[in-house]
Amino acid sequence: MKKYIRAAAAALIAVNIFTAAAPKLYAAPESGSTDTVQQEGAVDGTQEEIDPYQKELENTYKEKVQTNELDGWAEGPGIYGDAGIVMDAETGAVLYGKNIDKKEYPASITKILTALLALEYAEMTDEVQITAESLTCLGSGYASIGMKEGNVITMEQALYAMLLASSNEVAYAVAETVAKGQGEDYQWFLDQMNQKARDLGGSNSNFVNANGVQDEQHYTCAKDMALIACELFEYPEFLQICQTASYTIPASSTTEEHIFQQKHEMLLEGNSEYYNYAVAGKTGYTTEANNTLVTLADNGEMKLVCVTLKTYPGHVYSDTKALLEYGFNNFKKVKISGQNDSEKITSIPDDACVTLPENVKFSDLDSELSRMKNGEEGLLSYTYQDNPVGEAVVKLSGDKAFKDISGEEKIEESKMPVWQLLLICLLIIIVLLAVWLVIAAQRRSRRRRRRRRRNRRGR
Repeated sequence: MKKYIRAAAAALIAVNIFTAAAPKLYAAPESGSTDTVQQEGAVDGTQEEIDPYQKELENTYKEKVQTNELDGWAEGPGIYGDAGIVMDAETGAVLYGKNIDKKEYPASITKILTALLALEYAEMTDEVQITAESLTCLGSGYASIGMKEGNVITMEQALYAMLLASSNEVAYAVAETVAKGQGEDYQWFLDQMNQKARDLGGSNSNFVNANGVQDEQHYTCAKDMALIACELFEYPEFLQICQTASYTIPASSTTEEHIFQQKHEMLLEGNSEYYNYAVAGKTGYTTEANNTLVTLADNGEMKLVCVTLKTYPGHVYSDTKALLEYGFNNFKKVKISGQNDSEKITSIPDDACVTLPENVKFSDLDSELSRMKNGEEGLLSYTYQDNPVGEAVVKLSGDKAFKDISGEEKIEESKMPVWQLLLICLLIIIVLLAVWLVIAAQRRSRRRRRRRRRNRRGR
């Protein structure tokens, strides 16, 4: 028994030694800097702290940008917002990321999801009626074009009012109309908003209204909003609406004339904030959400989406322009075709790409392949140090190694580091050795007991 205890103790000591010697798989994140910002005194050279608002502003700008911590990644700018992202709409690559999964209030950028569902389910000629319920969302200071109960406009006119003038009552009425067309109610539309966000890959949103009116349970994150915005590149009607500077709903038998303008200043040619590559977007603001902004941009070579959340006044456009310029100037597309030799894949689209900075090579990437529900196609996803850089739908072979479990089983393509393999082998050897020592000790103990019994019988 003593030998058994000694063998087990030796095994435990060996495991502890190798565990302590191995590199750590995960490291705790470092806390952000909280240095006090000071300014020079006007007369005698003494220093005094700047006002709390300015300190908070500067601390927000200095907050960690997670993509800047990737080895060899292009250095991105600081921003005066809680969260921000730049995503390549064609590859899904995250080029810039600051707190992209952090829950934030979206305010009126919610309306781009409402517009996406309207474009998916409705016709531009559908009639949108302003109901008493749609007017209940209006409070002091909330955006409205002054619609009245019983007014009827087309879906096309409604989308202009919702996306340019950010009309809250019209957004509510759009949701009601789309739901009614499906034989459903307003709650159904909200359920579809949340389902659509999940279908596009979002995982940190909860929408409880169609317009972004403040509610503690109505939240999203930069990544989820970027995924939604990327989808809108597929709808020319959305881009056309957003590129309109001014729009008029003419008077009719059911409604009076309404004239309103685009509020996203980066889309207004001649405005000081105008950005020539911006093609669409949506503004948002509430006291709780601060400034929120979604911007779609296209320079002819790349289509980018930029989302900034909880941004301080006076910085939302300059931050967005800096982020888009960073994306256009520091990244390029690299074709996947010819780079992947997996036997599970029979063909990769010629235009399938990843988006990378200059200092990152395709060979540096990890890949993951998952079978899609139709069984014949798979999703090939690439990451660089866990950051998404692109994905493509590929044709799969009839490899029986795949297992269809609701189309969600994944096959890892990335390699395990050598030191991890060695550590696992050593641990297995130690455990087997300990088991062998225990069994051997037990056998010796049984032999000694048998000898003692024989000796007693021979006396």
